[in-house]
Amino acid sequence: MKLPRTGGLLLHPTSLPGPYGIGDVGPLAHYFVDFLAAAGQRLWQVLPLGPTSYGDSPYQCLSAFAGNPLLVSPDRLIEDDLLPREALVGYPRFPADRVDYEQVIPAKERLLRKAFAHFEANAPGPQRDRFERFRRALVHQSWLPDYVLFAALKAHHGGKCWADWARELRDRKPAAIAEARSALAPEIRFQEFAQFCFHRQWADLRAHAAQNDIRLVGDAPIFVAYDSADVWAHRDLFKLDPEGRPLAVAGVPPDYFSETGQLWGNPLYDWKRHEETGYAWWTERVRVLLSSVDLVRLDHFRGFESYWAVPAAEETAINGTWEPGPGRALFAALEDALGSLPIIAEDLGVITPPVEELRDGCGFPGMKVLQFAFGTGAKNAFLPHNHVRDSVVYSGTHDNDTTVGWYGGLPQADRDQIAAYLGRPVEDPAWALIHLAMGSVANAAIVPMQDVLSASSTARMNLPGAASGNWAWRFQNECLTEQLAARLAGLAKTFGRA
Repeated sequence: MKLPRTGGLLLHPTSLPGPYGIGDVGPLAHYFVDFLAAAGQRLWQVLPLGPTSYGDSPYQCLSAFAGNPLLVSPDRLIEDDLLPREALVGYPRFPADRVDYEQVIPAKERLLRKAFAHFEANAPGPQRDRFERFRRALVHQSWLPDYVLFAALKAHHGGKCWADWARELRDRKPAAIAEARSALAPEIRFQEFAQFCFHRQWADLRAHAAQNDIRLVGDAPIFVAYDSADVWAHRDLFKLDPEGRPLAVAGVPPDYFSETGQLWGNPLYDWKRHEETGYAWWTERVRVLLSSVDLVRLDHFRGFESYWAVPAAEETAINGTWEPGPGRALFAALEDALGSLPIIAEDLGVITPPVEELRDGCGFPGMKVLQFAFGTGAKNAFLPHNHVRDSVVYSGTHDNDTTVGWYGGLPQADRDQIAAYLGRPVEDPAWALIHLAMGSVANAAIVPMQDVLSASSTARMNLPGAASGNWAWRFQNECLTEQLAARLAGLAKTFGRA
């Protein structure tokens, strides 16, 4: 895939402003698209959009296919006559600058259940027809029935992991599954309705983006959460023991983020079994994702060449081993089924020549992160003069500190190098890196919204290894000024990214 010379912003919808305690894909998401267009930006990159669970991480979702009901807009539900306005009476007030997931989750669920009750009692024929078309759409058949049953069973079990359900349900015995589908039919229908609302609103947002010549960049984590519909419904595709417990889990060895590595805990794929199926599950996963976004950032790309396997009993990621991934065979199968793949390879971490060969052989652009560029000399691959055109440059990612926070922790020698590289004193470190990103030879430049706002470390999205306190940052609507858009647009024009 060859990217045109373009620019964009990285912002997860949960960080958008609004009165409901969490950003959503409603009116203010549409307004953000308008801001991007005015700012001369043509890419909007988001984090994974799946339903979150433990730790609220979008990288540990209950499904690799489903959408997150927390992102459903109450305003759009009202506009679509799916929720009476009086249903908002008594809705809690939340902090404007952070997501309080513990409080927001039940509040948003109550609204969705009110909308569902209103739909069941009052929806006219055309609305019911749209819902039925969604339920029966071919693109959803590979995942929706399993996911809604999984979600209904999880609610029935008080949120327990599927591995702790009764053996017959854990092991998906046909009689138990049939009985559950019957007994939980109302809850299953609600879960279908929640997915209908998300996908309808996301489709409207994507159409608005397309009208403004803006492409949406999605994010596909290489691994899926253990407690997910994916693992429950496809145990044969993962390395599990007969009881369904992981034999080993995913992570990465010690790196610049952590001295003990990162122990993600995700179950590992049985790649031999995937090969036997013609990589059918992966094909459907990418097919469904590309029905919602225009490009995909494929997270932890190096894991497709070889991945870090950690024995399940380990408490850190130190004592792992490198195991071979599927390599080119997976992407050849995806190309055969789906055609040219609009994929950005997240090629950070321990990158070896075989990983680079796989990336380049697939024709995927890699990533350059400017926060990794300074302190090791002129040959550092992340320095702009070492960039290649077929790549995407970032000031930082969701795993980095904000650039203002990062700069504040740098030794003076690194600060001096940045000033020398710029040819001027660093007055605003965030915009200094934005300037370098926009001026890079890399075809695409994407900047976190926190850096556009010169935000401090309090706006950091994620601290790898921290189990709580992540994914909560939000900005305020008044931040999206005409002056800010004009400043970004000026850089986009100066560096040929408009």
